[in-house]
Amino acid sequence: MQLQFRSWVLAALTLLVVFLIFADISEIEEEIGAEVVINGSSSPAVVDRSNESIKHNIQPASAKWRHNQTLSLRIRKQILKFLDAEKDISVLKGTLKPGDIIHYIFDRDSTMNVSQNLYELLPRTSPLKNKHFRTCAIVGNSGVLLNSGCGREIDTHSFVIRCNLAPVQEYARDVGLKTDLVTMNPSVIQRAFEDLVNATWREKLLQRLHSLNGSILWIPAFMARGGKERVEWVHELILKHRVDVRTAYPSLRLLHAVRGYWLTNKVHIKRPTTGLLMYTLATRFCNQIYLYGFWPFPLDQNQNPVKYHYYDSLKYGYTSQASPHTMPLEFKALKSLHEQGALKLTVGQCDGAT
Repeated sequence: MQLQFRSWVLAALTLLVVFLIFADISEIEEEIGAEVVINGSSSPAVVDRSNESIKHNIQPASAKWRHNQTLSLRIRKQILKFLDAEKDISVLKGTLKPGDIIHYIFDRDSTMNVSQNLYELLPRTSPLKNKHFRTCAIVGNSGVLLNSGCGREIDTHSFVIRCNLAPVQEYARDVGLKTDLVTMNPSVIQRAFEDLVNATWREKLLQRLHSLNGSILWIPAFMARGGKERVEWVHELILKHRVDVRTAYPSLRLLHAVRGYWLTNKVHIKRPTTGLLMYTLATRFCNQIYLYGFWPFPLDQNQNPVKYHYYDSLKYGYTSQASPHTMPLEFKALKSLHEQGALKLTVGQCDGAT
């Protein structure tokens, strides 16, 4: 009888241990839930090297989409473990002084000195300090925006983020006009403004900067060598002509922190695109996030050709091994979040477009 009792006790203790193990696993999975949510499985993500955009069909804008606030808050909480957009959106004036040496993020053996102009334009406080918005639009630059009629809808959002000083005036019907934050990679000065080779191009850039009307101009000045001169040209224009713009310069840790978050969630990106950076930052200060112009494929859902940028004829190899980005993989992750209501991804015509 004593032996049988001991067997019962041992069996009960074994069941209790198994229960506690599974309970702990459940708590861990809930804590890192986006790992399962974003990639859709616990196995490592694989880059889709094919060009089959038809696989990435998304329901029309008119289809039912509901915001999943619980998931959005969970993602915000998880991202805050890696970075805080309010702080990391910009280096502040108190942290640097003229002459300080900075190692470039992608070229650690190369350095730059903080210029007087850069120091003058560093913000004293975060441009997003204590900011919070009901809805935010992040507008990518894919040609899928053409004939979308999304301009009016984009302009209704509380906060609008745009990428790389993309033109808006000529494309307002499809991309809108409102701009609260716009990014500017130094390479844009070369590609879109001919490296300011003459007064005509300098005037074009100056007019584009004036059109920002107090918006945040987000300049990744510390990423890679080769852009310092172009950044200085922009600084000189802003200071000389007293352009009404709020400059911001991402923290030295931001890009690695963003990449770390996505890698932890098994989205095996190389270098995050500007669009993915902006989405990751926006989770901190936006209740609902809407994406437009994100489409890394040469054909749309109806197999019609799509320009890489809506405003130029630049070509791009989306799945090239030489590319620093993994755009189709990023899109797959964002599409998964769209399907679960964490964000809304529009890749066709908007409601009310005619």
